[in-house]
Amino acid sequence: MTGLARRVRALPIRARLSLLVAAAVAFAVAAVSVTCWFIVQGRLYDQVDSDLRKATMLNDPQQRDQAREALNNCSQTPREGVNGLRTTYSQVVTATGTVCLFTTSVGEIKVTEADHEVIDDGSPREGSFRNGTAEDGTELRVLTLPVTITNPVTQDRASAALIAAVPLKGTQSTLNDLALILLLVSGVGVLGAGAAGLWVARTGLRPVDDLTRAVEHVARTEDLTIRIPVEDDSDDEIARLSRSFNSMTSSLASSRDLQQQLIADAGHELRTPLTSLRTNIELLTRSEETGRPIPEADRKALLASVKAQMTELAALIGDLQELSRPDTGQHEGRTRILAWQDVVESALRRARLRGPELTINADVHPWYVRAEPAALERAVVNILDNAVKFSPHGGTIDVRLADGVLTVRDHGPGISADELPHVFDRFWRSPSARALPGSGLGLSIVARTVQQAGGAVSLTPAEDGGGGTVASVRLPGAPVPPPETGGADGGRG
Repeated sequence: MTGLARRVRALPIRARLSLLVAAAVAFAVAAVSVTCWFIVQGRLYDQVDSDLRKATMLNDPQQRDQAREALNNCSQTPREGVNGLRTTYSQVVTATGTVCLFTTSVGEIKVTEADHEVIDDGSPREGSFRNGTAEDGTELRVLTLPVTITNPVTQDRASAALIAAVPLKGTQSTLNDLALILLLVSGVGVLGAGAAGLWVARTGLRPVDDLTRAVEHVARTEDLTIRIPVEDDSDDEIARLSRSFNSMTSSLASSRDLQQQLIADAGHELRTPLTSLRTNIELLTRSEETGRPIPEADRKALLASVKAQMTELAALIGDLQELSRPDTGQHEGRTRILAWQDVVESALRRARLRGPELTINADVHPWYVRAEPAALERAVVNILDNAVKFSPHGGTIDVRLADGVLTVRDHGPGISADELPHVFDRFWRSPSARALPGSGLGLSIVARTVQQAGGAVSLTPAEDGGGGTVASVRLPGAPVPPPETGGADGGRG
C-alpha cells in the first residue's frame, strides 16, 4: 500500500487529479449501482412472494381449513380446484419427514431445517419465505406454511408443513440483466469521469503550465521581463499565484537594475579618487626617478591630496559596506534602548571639530529610542556633516531634539524643489555639490537607518525666509527610559 501511494505521488499532478476524479466517480457509481440492484432485488422478491402467497389461496380461514381437510390424507390425490394451488412446485411435509407431492407439482422441493422448525413451532402462522432448490437443482422461491393434519381413523391431529415454490429463473435473469446494465453504465461513467477529470485538469492547470514555462525560461535565460497574462476580474488561487510571480519577477528585475546601477555608480565614484591618487603618485615617482625634486610646497600639497583621496576612498568603502547590509532582519539582534540625546551630543562634538568657524546652537532634550547604536550615530553624523558642508563660512547651524524629533537647520544655499525627490537616492548629488567631497551615500544611509528604527526622515527648504535647509528625523520612543534599561548608561552600552 505504501509503495502504491508512493507511485501515485510520483505521478504528475494532472494524472493524480484525473485518477482522483475517476476514483470518486467510480465509488459513487458503484455505491448507487449496488444500492439500486439490492432495491430492485427486494422489489422483485416482494412481488414473487406476493404472487406465491396468493397462489396458495390460504389467506383467509375458510380457504385454509379447506386446504387442511384436503391434505389430511396425502395418499389420496387432492383435487386442484379444492386446494387452490397454482404453483409449479407444491408438497406437504409431515413431522416425521414424509414428503407428499401434489399432482400438479413438477418436482420435489428440498426440505431444510427451516421447514422442520415451522412444523415444530407451528409458527409463524403467515408462513416463512426462503430461497431453495428443487431435487433437480432448479433455484426456487419457497413459501412454507404450518398446517395441521387429522387422521381420519384415529382422529389424531399432527403438525405438518405446506411447502409451495416457484422458479426464480425469470427473476434471476432480470437481476442478471440489471447487473450487466449497471456494470456497463458504471464503466462508461468511470471512463467519462476520467476523461472529464483529465480535461478539467488540463484546463485548470494550464496557468500552472504557463507559470512552469515562465520559470524555466527565467532559469534558462535570466530574462526577468517575462510576465504571465492574468485576467483583471479573476481572483482565484491560480490568478493570485500568477500575480505573485509577476510581482516577484518585477521586484527581481528592479533589484537587479538597482544592483547594476549601484555597481556602475560605485565604479564611477571610485574612479575619481583613484585617478587623482594615481596622478599624484606618478608625479612623486617621476620626481624620484628623474632626480628632479618637487618644490617642498608642491610636495606637501601632493601628499595632502593623496591623504584626502585615501580618506575619501575609505569613507566611500565604508558607505558601500553599510549599504550592502540587509535592509531587515539581521539588524534586529543589534538594537537596544539608546539615549538619543547622548548620540546627538557626540555627533555635535565631531561636527564642531569639522567646522570650527561655524556657530552650532543646540537645544537637546532627553529621548530614548530603540535602534542600532553605531548606525544611529552614523546617521546623525551624516546629517550634521551635510549641514557643515553646505553652511557658509561663519554661518550658523541650529540643532534641536524635542519630543522625538531631531531638526538640523543650516543657512546654506538650500535645495531646489526639483532636487528634493532625489536627495535620498544612492550616489545622487546636486550639481552644486559635485565639487565638494562626499560619495552621495550619506543621506541614503540616513534614510535606511531611520526606516529600520521605525521612524521617518525628510529634507525641506527653510520657511523662515533665511534660506537653507531643514532636516527632520522622527523616531518613536519616550522621554524616560523603560524600566528594563535601568537608565544607568543611557542605553548606549
